Amino acid sequence: MLRRLLRAVGFLAAILVAGTVGYTLIEGWHPFDSLYMTVITVATVGFREIRPLSDAGRVLTMGLILMGVGALGYSFGTIVEFMVEGHLRTILEGRRMQKRISELSDHYIVVGIGRVGSVVARSLADEGVPFVVVDSCEECRAAAEEAGWLFVHGDAMSEEILLQAGVKRGKGLVAAVDTDADNLFVVLTARMLNPDLFIVARSTSIASERKILSSGADRVITPNVIGGRRMAAMLMRPAVADYLDVVMHGDGLEYRLDALRVTASPRSPARRSLRRRYATRPACSCSPYAPETLSTRTPVPRRGSLREMS
Repeated sequence: MLRRLLRAVGFLAAILVAGTVGYTLIEGWHPFDSLYMTVITVATVGFREIRPLSDAGRVLTMGLILMGVGALGYSFGTIVEFMVEGHLRTILEGRRMQKRISELSDHYIVVGIGRVGSVVARSLADEGVPFVVVDSCEECRAAAEEAGWLFVHGDAMSEEILLQAGVKRGKGLVAAVDTDADNLFVVLTARMLNPDLFIVARSTSIASERKILSSGADRVITPNVIGGRRMAAMLMRPAVADYLDVVMHGDGLEYRLDALRVTASPRSPARRSLRRRYATRPACSCSPYAPETLSTRTPVPRRGSLREMS
């Protein structure tokens, strides 16, 4: 639609230039007078000629009227269609979204929002972390806009598209395109643009995992393999599998498993903060030169206590 609008404006501008040059060459007028005569002729406002016209000038005027009316009608219709159908709003929203993306840092990028990528995007949205979705299909674009996600429309194998998504400022990337070849190229491109980016890629077969890892991915996930293992765990250890699901993905819980870095200094602010927050004590005396692991001390029964209890 934008091309049609530009084509209509260009056609109208070409008529104005042709009329100005024509009056200047045929009538010998000043270029400004020629432009004025061309504008009032194309606009059909009914003003008189600024000077008497020769026969050649009248022929040029008739041609400008015919072409000008057609150009004005086409341009006006294109502009109305452009505004009524929301194309102008789409362009403005796209610029606004690109501005928001350019302000992000330490964010995540989800490439492909199909069956796997959409789940990843929803999980990131539930966690409240900043992320950008990249996909080339129009249906995915509409779904992302409806969900309120930041979206970049295009092929993620292109450096330009990944740069628009802020790959150089990003913290991590998920390559969840449908084919292993596309995921491999996405990983290669992202790794080339940002060597420090943490990349998790999807694969459709175990045989492709090694190749995608070699291309620069930090982790490779095969959904069907993970799903099969989870189903087997459900069969053999249903209680353990249910517990892990509740702790890691339970919607009704107010706590989650997380990873925290503890410094080596026993008097560090981080250690004191962890003690106040989790009410934990050091389980062992650790070397001051190694990171310390904090956990809750569990009382150990004395020797013979089990026998006494029985």
